[in-house]
Amino acid sequence: MFREPKTNIRVLRERVKDKHCAFLNTLAKEVNFVWNFCNELSIKHTERTGSFMSAYTMDKYTAGATKEGLLVPASTVQAISAEYCTRRKQFKKRRLNWRKSGGSKRSLGWIPFKKDAIRYKNGQIFFQKKPISIFKSYDLSDKTIKCGSFSQDARGRWYVNLTVEVQIAQNNTASRAVGIDLGLKTTAATSDGDLMVSRRYRQLESKLAKAQHANKDKLSKTISAKIKNRRNNDQHQFSRLLANEYGAIFVGNVSSSKLIKTRMAKSVHDAGWSQFKTMLEYKCHEAGVVFLEVNEYNTTRMCSSCLEVPDSSPKGMGSLRIREWTCNCCGVIHDRDVNASKNILRIGLDTLAVGASQLSQEGFKEPPCFSYGE
Repeated sequence: MFREPKTNIRVLRERVKDKHCAFLNTLAKEVNFVWNFCNELSIKHTERTGSFMSAYTMDKYTAGATKEGLLVPASTVQAISAEYCTRRKQFKKRRLNWRKSGGSKRSLGWIPFKKDAIRYKNGQIFFQKKPISIFKSYDLSDKTIKCGSFSQDARGRWYVNLTVEVQIAQNNTASRAVGIDLGLKTTAATSDGDLMVSRRYRQLESKLAKAQHANKDKLSKTISAKIKNRRNNDQHQFSRLLANEYGAIFVGNVSSSKLIKTRMAKSVHDAGWSQFKTMLEYKCHEAGVVFLEVNEYNTTRMCSSCLEVPDSSPKGMGSLRIREWTCNCCGVIHDRDVNASKNILRIGLDTLAVGASQLSQEGFKEPPCFSYGE
């Protein structure tokens, strides 16, 4: 009998207090040293044998490094070699970029660790038995830490990223369904008419340009971080609101890979579609909400009332400025994005119904019926 997992793997990010920056910066330099050693070792091994060195073989050459004076634990050294081999296989290169510890092009700090090297107690993270204070945003006392890493941002601030198990809700009773259309002027528009506007990040555009022209690197990084934080906050709040209110969520499968090559590339990056869909998917999974990405072909042009594709509907890249249009078949006035989201909702419910009927024929119970948002 098929059973859904009751836990989900999630990464929680907490900021480390600045008083620990010097300690973490020292460890980051040692991590860069180990990474560069693995890089050089991999190059020589590939030149001699013609094949990539495995992480298991690489660990034999890095064994005993901590006994020679390295401050990072042995598990971190193994995590570095494992990460190196994973990225080398991903990019299919015999040599990866060197990690630089100084200069204007220095690498941002990164310190991986395994489960046995980290511990949480009384609001502090213990790494190598050294207490590291954090700005607590999550309750970690009831969560099982698997592994993780310390990472540094462009402003020099450190964060701890913890891979934990999160319980999945089993008693979700919401029966409403919603469709979501992703766009540029509005990042997301729902079939109920709720909107998440994306262009408010442009309010800081002029300040960022002045700081960059004046070569004020510190101020530029601060403004860029503020823009990023605004986008993350908007997407977190909107995705949480949807996951709490609905029992089924359907999103169009819009892709940014083609649009970033056009004159709209800046707006595409501002919208952050991929990040929003990732947030929404894991929050739906934890809340027991159905999440489905559907084909949005012709959802903008099709009338959600009569299901016809009239000549009056907007079509092509040149019609993106048209925000409202009237169907010349049934006379209904449509908001461009809301109409598309209603069509996405209909396609999602049809897809879900077809999947439920197939499961029912195989002996599984059908999922609860979902209704259109009121």
